[in-house]
Amino acid sequence: MSTLPPLHILLAAPRGFCAGVDRAIQIVERALERYGAPVYVRHEIVHNKHVVNRLKAMGAVFVKELDECPDDRPVVFSAHGVPKRVPETARARNMLYVDATCPLVSKVHVEASRHHRNGLEIVLIGHAGHPEVIGTMGQLPEGAIHLIETVEEAQSFTPRDPQKLAYVTQTTLSVDDTAAIVEALQARFPAMAAPHKEDICYATTNRQEAVKALAPRSDLVLVVGAPNSSNSVRLVEVAKRAGAKNARLVQSAADLDRSWFDDVETLGVSAGASAPEELVEDVLTQLAGFRKLTIAEVRVASEDVVFKLPREVA
Repeated sequence: MSTLPPLHILLAAPRGFCAGVDRAIQIVERALERYGAPVYVRHEIVHNKHVVNRLKAMGAVFVKELDECPDDRPVVFSAHGVPKRVPETARARNMLYVDATCPLVSKVHVEASRHHRNGLEIVLIGHAGHPEVIGTMGQLPEGAIHLIETVEEAQSFTPRDPQKLAYVTQTTLSVDDTAAIVEALQARFPAMAAPHKEDICYATTNRQEAVKALAPRSDLVLVVGAPNSSNSVRLVEVAKRAGAKNARLVQSAADLDRSWFDDVETLGVSAGASAPEELVEDVLTQLAGFRKLTIAEVRVASEDVVFKLPREVA
């Protein structure tokens, strides 16, 4: 055991799984129970290698596109949502499909479709190439939605008619970054229609607020999550901006380097919405091997959201 003083851990709450991720994982598990293996899953069900590997071991087969799936086995669509053409193709092939799209992502799809029906041009604030963005843009004909990633793009965007404009956002963005982009758009287009309710999901907001609360007191913040997890990457950025001396993304306890903690007195710990709590526990166990720990929870909200399962697996 180290002769260094105890390491003070500030443990963010809420952290880890959100209701949408929990529901998506349950859908794959229930599909395997009901229909037997293999069950095909289009894309990673959630962005976490640990979760994906566990489901693979149970009989889930992860594929990139539907053409890799046989017609006679169930296929699950990931929590991030899919373009409209995907379920249309599945129906044309008479496939049994289960849509695990997070209901809060589906809400954005519905909003975008409503704006389009009302003759509005749509701006989507999000990150190019993210599955959720691909899914949202794929709800409407090409050219109906314009992706904006930065304040600079918001300042240079030219709509067809400034009076007929609406915006929606990816659900897992930085709350502060998004607010700056929205502000830039609204300054130029005051008539732009906004979502009835914030598109950034409650879980993303709560996890960012918890990190903001502990970051100014932390020498280092560790975020447990995957590098392709948008909300996890945002948590690292939020921690640095909120005053943490340093912040790192780790996928598991195996990523920890003992030397990181030599000069650390207070360590903040959080986890992205697709990271299971057992990975956080493994990190704490590993840290306890480096130093004696004291642990205090920093809670900013309580979450009791539960989403219903689709009828195919309920």
